[in-house]
Amino acid sequence: MAARGHVQDPNDRRLRPIYDYLDNGNNKMAIQQADKLLKKHKDLHCAKVLKAIGLQRTGKQDEAYALAQEVAALEPTDDNSLQALTILYREMHRPELVTKLYEAAVKKVPNSEEYHSHLFMAYARVGEYKKMQQAGMALYKIVPKNPYYFWSVMSLIMQSISAQDENLSKTMFLPLAERMVEKMVKEDKIEAEAEVELYYMILERLEKYKEALDVVRGKLGEKLTSELQSRENKCMAMYKKLHRWPECNALARRLLLKNSDDWQFYITYFDSVFQLIDESWMPPAEEEHSLEGEVHCSVEQAVNFIEERITEESKSSRPLRGPYLAKLELIRRLRHRGCNDEYKLGDPEELMFQYFKKFGDKPCCFTDLKVFVDLLPPSQYTKFIRQLLDVIPLAAAAENEVALPGDIKALQQHLCVVQLSRLLGIYHAMEKKQKLAVVRELMLRYRHGLEFGKACLKTELQFSDYYCLLAVHLLLDLWLEGEEAAVWQCLTLLEEGLSHSPSNAQFKLLLIRIYCRLGAFEPVSELYSSLDAKHIQHDTIGYLLTRYAGSLGHYAAASQSCNFALRFFHSNQKDTSEYIIQAYKYGAFEKIPEFIAFRNRLNSSLHFAQVRTERMLLDLLLEANISTSLEESIKSMSLSPEEDDIPWKDLRDNRDLTVLFSWDPKDRDISEEHRKLSLEEETLWLRIRSLTLRLVSGLSTLGHTIQPKNSEKTAENGVSSKIDTIRALLQQLEAAVDSGKKFLEQKIQYPVLGPPPTRMAGFFSNGSCQCQTSLFYLVSDIYELDTNGLDSAEIQERIGNSFKSLVERLTDLFNKCKGDLIEVRDGTLKTHPNLLENLVFFVETISIALWVSSYCDSVLRPFKSNLQKKKKKKKESSVAMPPVFTHFLDYVTELQTLTSNVIDHIKGLEIILTALKLEELSLKDTLLLQEEKKFTKTVQGKVQSSYHHSVQEIGELLKKRLDTIKKLKI
Repeated sequence: MAARGHVQDPNDRRLRPIYDYLDNGNNKMAIQQADKLLKKHKDLHCAKVLKAIGLQRTGKQDEAYALAQEVAALEPTDDNSLQALTILYREMHRPELVTKLYEAAVKKVPNSEEYHSHLFMAYARVGEYKKMQQAGMALYKIVPKNPYYFWSVMSLIMQSISAQDENLSKTMFLPLAERMVEKMVKEDKIEAEAEVELYYMILERLEKYKEALDVVRGKLGEKLTSELQSRENKCMAMYKKLHRWPECNALARRLLLKNSDDWQFYITYFDSVFQLIDESWMPPAEEEHSLEGEVHCSVEQAVNFIEERITEESKSSRPLRGPYLAKLELIRRLRHRGCNDEYKLGDPEELMFQYFKKFGDKPCCFTDLKVFVDLLPPSQYTKFIRQLLDVIPLAAAAENEVALPGDIKALQQHLCVVQLSRLLGIYHAMEKKQKLAVVRELMLRYRHGLEFGKACLKTELQFSDYYCLLAVHLLLDLWLEGEEAAVWQCLTLLEEGLSHSPSNAQFKLLLIRIYCRLGAFEPVSELYSSLDAKHIQHDTIGYLLTRYAGSLGHYAAASQSCNFALRFFHSNQKDTSEYIIQAYKYGAFEKIPEFIAFRNRLNSSLHFAQVRTERMLLDLLLEANISTSLEESIKSMSLSPEEDDIPWKDLRDNRDLTVLFSWDPKDRDISEEHRKLSLEEETLWLRIRSLTLRLVSGLSTLGHTIQPKNSEKTAENGVSSKIDTIRALLQQLEAAVDSGKKFLEQKIQYPVLGPPPTRMAGFFSNGSCQCQTSLFYLVSDIYELDTNGLDSAEIQERIGNSFKSLVERLTDLFNKCKGDLIEVRDGTLKTHPNLLENLVFFVETISIALWVSSYCDSVLRPFKSNLQKKKKKKKESSVAMPPVFTHFLDYVTELQTLTSNVIDHIKGLEIILTALKLEELSLKDTLLLQEEKKFTKTVQGKVQSSYHHSVQEIGELLKKRLDTIKKLKI
């Protein structure tokens, strides 16, 4: 194993074959080899641990743990055993056991630098900061090396960060850390840059900005060399904190003289100039302006300074964008302040025109100008675009033909203008015919642009890809306006684009969004997989996949998607611990709080909570048929109705809602308000789903009470407290549902490429919510019947009415599932994904009904058994059966009939979907070119296949439910 390192133990030769088997994944052979070795050498502890690793990897966790604890109890001190146990405990996700291991080793070998170091890192893995501080100092006493001392100092800072009481942090932990570093400074023992960084961090957290500035500007600051302008950046930060605007301005000015293309310093320069103007600051007559040199404190000086930078830039061998953009930024700030000095800098329209002439062939030109388009008056938009078009060298064309670019530079310039046209709302103002004409022109330009990218590798993007994307955005506008054919044209163009540019993530992301909107999940899994999302992206863009996975009936794919996301979140805890340890080893102390914050951010992720909840509901849906298997599933998930492990107050929305490019004007783009509303909606839906899961888990805790009416017994067994939990959860669910309904009354419309709405609206409108809530109320009634016996006619009547009402509601829900999933209207396909979502909700609701019925069955069965015994004793031919039995049997029969009807309906849908010949559709749309027809056929085939797959999976699951319903006979 890679981690075993260099071993001098004489047993190394004997152990090597076991290591090799484990390294090669041959765990069974490793166990056998370990057993052989242990027969000859019973006291070879490492062999036992290696056997335990083999057992752990073959799924025998309990055996592995017992064997490991057997060795750990002996408190081994040999390197082989310790390292093997460390690996085993990591794989078991039990890092706290490693600390006990090395605590024992350190007691036995108190002067071992290696064991003390391992103990420190073991504490780091579990976040035991106080013990880390002590271990660091113990290590420094044994081996007086600076890094060990500063490990202890950093552990104090971590105690201050994790302290609940901020006052304690600033009065105890940080001052102590400061004194420890000052001691080293006085003794002139500061050696490394990391130690200066740590000192700076402490002073900054103590808000001793003056002292921090002195450290950076003084002798210690000379050690800050690893990052470019590290000292200057830290000085700038401190000047801002101290509101020393003259120094701030002078330093920014000095740095811009060195590099006039560094945008962050322009921002600081402008901020400080206007701060000085507001404070009416005047430079001293005779002394230096500031510690950092000359200060600019007027608009005239700022204007002249920017003009000088532009003049200097014209002499530069490489064109720099910074000075030109700084001029536009200054105009914007002057306009915002209501100053009349902006005329001195020139007309923004002319400046942007000149900028385009200079940098228009660069892909960044659009993003640069995008920030400043609000400086243009809306009346000038069309004129400005025409002005830009006039300077692009396009090839001459006949009257009705499109003038095309002759090289890549001209293509980039034209693309920039097209993007600006979209941003300025020129395309949005067009009528349908004009939009279609623009789409045709953009696709013509796209296909022409492919000529320039013939030599591109598959991993490279085509130069003209944006033309295709912009055409799709225009078609999406038409789709929103009610043009159904436009969405199929979108998919066709994107599939065509992807065939030429297989690595274009934007094509894939757009395809994912549109296929999901149409209710087709099958092509999405492959598209998402090809995106090759890395690490944090599973949190930031994972919602695109997990939002639709289960809701469209692709249960297997949904399960896989959730597993994929959860694997990342679960590994985060372990991975982050390793990053922290590496940061300690290499002295990157400033990164440690960042890693901790990163870990907390992922642990509090909204997406993590959603995926975890949906995954457990999905598992129950797929695996739990009756109450016994429900109980087993809930036990295996360690679910408890009393426990709520979602950090509601700290939930973080880590979704990247701007991952899809958008060229929409501000009023049509995703706003901050949209983000807030989306987070509110997602949180409300998560609360409803979480409470549903907890209520379902509560079902398994309600067993039939053996002695009805004996309240003491039930209280002792804790069953009465369980029903109280369920009733409390039901109240919470009602409150969450009310909040959800109030939210939906706002009728919020997100931008088409904005955050996808939750399933909450469908859950309420199709009746699933009322059904599921009624089912949980029924549980309460059945429990009451179980406790009070069959004497109460009122409870029996209430249960009977609940059964009738439930069947009616389930029938209504089924009626909302009826209809064709795909229909052909005027030669155009129209999909009805809401029917698919309703079917999925029906399956979920019928499953909950089945679990509740199973509980009901477990309660009624003993009652019936007792009645039959009485009947035999009295030898009466007929004992009157309480009505609840008849009600239940009628309910089960109706449930069976309804489920059979739904299965028949699904079979009908399968037949229709199979018979639908999409290739025979008359493609009347004049937009459709011959080469596009094959992509249209592909797209329609994918949607048809996905729908077919969905109804098949839903049908299979319902058949399992039907088989279980048939067994529900008292």
